[in-house]
Amino acid sequence: MTKLKNKIIDGFLIAMMILPFVGCIVLKVLTTPASEGIDIKGAQIYFEIPMPIQPLYITEATVVSAAVIISLLCLVLFITRGLKRDPESKRQIIAEYLVETCDNFIKSNMGESYLFFSPFVAAIMAISAFSSLSSLLGLYPPTSDMSIVGGWAILSFGLITHYKLKGGLRKYIKGFFDPIPIFAPFNIIGEFSTPVSMAFRHYGNVLSGCVVSTLVAAALGGASNLIFSFLPGFLSGIPLLRVGIPAILSVYFDLFSGCMQAFIFAILTMLYCVNGFNEEDYLERMAKKQARKDKKAAKNTAAAK
Repeated sequence: MTKLKNKIIDGFLIAMMILPFVGCIVLKVLTTPASEGIDIKGAQIYFEIPMPIQPLYITEATVVSAAVIISLLCLVLFITRGLKRDPESKRQIIAEYLVETCDNFIKSNMGESYLFFSPFVAAIMAISAFSSLSSLLGLYPPTSDMSIVGGWAILSFGLITHYKLKGGLRKYIKGFFDPIPIFAPFNIIGEFSTPVSMAFRHYGNVLSGCVVSTLVAAALGGASNLIFSFLPGFLSGIPLLRVGIPAILSVYFDLFSGCMQAFIFAILTMLYCVNGFNEEDYLERMAKKQARKDKKAAKNTAAAK
């Protein structure tokens, strides 16, 4: 009975890894209008929700992003089911390997004291990589939508600012006036340009890959019709030049570039956090805070006597 239950749960999780993308593909096919020639545009808007300032648009990028998150959640639940102290199943060996790899990645770039960053970094890299790879299924990759990547950048910027503020608000504000006060406007602009540069770097690279692939595929289709127009019957309409070459481009733009941008986004977040955190200022602040607590406790003890 237990084995049957486990098989049912495993089958459900595997289905939930696949069905969200199947649903996205079906939705895209049913809602995308027919077009001729090159069609390069943003994510398709499925519907909008009225809001006080402006409507909230539910786009293809939003739906695919939700599908990626659901699929990854089910994947994690699948490979972490039935964990034991001594690994016996292949899925547990894979899970432990992934955790160890991520921990080593954190240690080599941030230090052992930042191991608690592993879940966040792993989540950012996985969501970003799988979002970019969704283009292989003919879907609009969420990483080509500025609203999606911009949200990630704002989240990372909040985390970076949190670690900078650990040294104290006064020293954080004072840092804008270093080395001389006249540089304050430039330092402020540089501070808030961090999420902008992170978002545009990721968004621009993925979107440019989609545009280049579409243009090359369209150009090869036109060249094929021109060169092979002498062939009889339906053979003249087969885009022979589009066989193979777009696939080679896809290996770079969809596989290599997408995964590379996920890696860069994660490592920039880590480096900004490490470089922004001043351990000496933090320890000094904690020492002063503890001294104030000890002084207050001493006063309370003296008053009680």
